Amino acid sequence: MKNFIFLSPNFPESYWRFCAALKKRGMNVLGIGDCPYDELRGELKAALTEYYKVNSLENYDEVYRAVAFFTFRYGRIDWLESNNEYWLEQNARLRDDFNISTGFRSADMPPVKFKSKMKARYEAAGIPVARYRMADDLPACLAFLKEVGRAVVKPDNGVGANATYRIESEAALRAFFAEGHTGYIMEEFIDGTICSYDAIIDGAGQPVFETGNVTPGSLMDVVNEREESCFYIVKELPDEVRAKGRAAVKSFGVKSRFVHFEFFRLNADCHLGKKGAIVALEVNMRPSGGCSPDMMNYANSADVYEIWADMIAGVQSQSGNAEKSFCAFIGRRNGRAYALSHEEILKKYGAHLREYGEVDAALAPAMGDYRYIACFATESEVYAFFNDLSR
Repeated sequence: MKNFIFLSPNFPESYWRFCAALKKRGMNVLGIGDCPYDELRGELKAALTEYYKVNSLENYDEVYRAVAFFTFRYGRIDWLESNNEYWLEQNARLRDDFNISTGFRSADMPPVKFKSKMKARYEAAGIPVARYRMADDLPACLAFLKEVGRAVVKPDNGVGANATYRIESEAALRAFFAEGHTGYIMEEFIDGTICSYDAIIDGAGQPVFETGNVTPGSLMDVVNEREESCFYIVKELPDEVRAKGRAAVKSFGVKSRFVHFEFFRLNADCHLGKKGAIVALEVNMRPSGGCSPDMMNYANSADVYEIWADMIAGVQSQSGNAEKSFCAFIGRRNGRAYALSHEEILKKYGAHLREYGEVDAALAPAMGDYRYIACFATESEVYAFFNDLSR
């Protein structure tokens, strides 16, 4: 029987489904987390062979002792994973220390976690990248801003659009430096729409499931200006996104992982390509955040938790010609007046809605405070839904 350690299995909330799918395939699923056992949902408790509570997942020594305990109790650990961006480096270090070969090691982390290091791998895959430099020298950055016109600064090792700033003037750049930020990368501003390649990659580096999403608008404005968060899972993955995604998988050496690779689709011709061309943004070696896995299921009439567990178990998932749709997410903000009330939304879109409810507080800055998830046959219906719920 294989031993699988799942770190932080209770967050995001739906991740209990990964554990349940592993258990169905006969694995010992061993959880490590900082949530008291009694507060775990029943389905997660049923999926776990054993749970080890630590005071803090940030404390490496505590987590190390938990892995050591499971190793002593159950024998060699075959897999260790969290499917969570925040813990990628910790996961890699634990694999180093316990010689777990199924996953990234610490030496693999730089091109996975640092945006500046991702560039070379994307370029090796034949995918254009934005011009950049590290935001560590004001005169050099002023010269770079003059060259590119507009720029974005963000943590070189960071997640999502948190602590990200648009720089459109010398004054804004000087103000950024005056705040004393360190470890930031400065990139030219790209006029593009964010799209993604989302896939489950098997042990041979081949995709066993592929989809993608589109994010209209600006993630920075969602976080910094508290705008509504809107994105949708596509009905069919465009061929050009599939091709770029597969090329990136090969360049980054991805195996046995769920991945979320982000791109820009250019809104206008520029030095990087013609309008509609696909340009690199960043890679994320884990599922797209929050409720995205559930949305992939709704859009594809599939179960990505089961497909992922089949990949881990080395079993081929059964695939058919399931009916597909667009699956749309909008996160509204508390304290804001909207034209449609909750009751009016249910009345108008009830037949399309798959979920609605409060967003976990940890995800709310990027995803809004209250979510609605709905499926539609056409893209125009998706945008009408976004317009109705955001005005």
